Amino acid sequence: MKRILALLLFVLCVLPLADTAEAARVRVVRRGPHRTTVTVRRGFPLHRALPDVVIRAPRVAVRVTPRVFLPGVAFGAAVVAAAIAPESRVWQDDEDLDPDDGWTEFTMNVDKRGSKLLLEVAKGPAQISFAEVVFENGEAQVVDFNDHAHKLGVYSLLDFKDGRKVDHVRMVAKADSEATEIVLHLLT
Repeated sequence: MKRILALLLFVLCVLPLADTAEAARVRVVRRGPHRTTVTVRRGFPLHRALPDVVIRAPRVAVRVTPRVFLPGVAFGAAVVAAAIAPESRVWQDDEDLDPDDGWTEFTMNVDKRGSKLLLEVAKGPAQISFAEVVFENGEAQVVDFNDHAHKLGVYSLLDFKDGRKVDHVRMVAKADSEATEIVLHLLT
């Protein structure tokens, strides 16, 4: 009986210590977000090394994939001086960028017809690599920002005066401050 009590006392005292010792050995390793290379299709007009990115899944499945790339356009950084009239805006969407993510690829679902795309850098400056505007017929226009930083403001991104239907816009950008927001506006 004494042996059984001694064994029981031993088990009750030693087992909790073993669990504590085992728990002390567990290490939590926190890794940053998963990075991957930007995927581009044949005919993509930019021929430079693109940054490794964190890819954010589109909120809505992309309906049109680029079939043919139009010649690339260099971003002119033309600031829009006038405020955007609400009645001229057909569509608007935004994406918050996290500085801890670094370069981020995101896609904004447009699925609307318009004649001008505006880019707004809000809350903080951003570095932008490129914007790929995909139209409903599969044509894609790439606007090259050449990884430059841009201050707060509203910029003219792309004009298409014939009133084209934009399916989606894919961008690669990164925050240059704690809070950066990229806003796209499609105007009539």
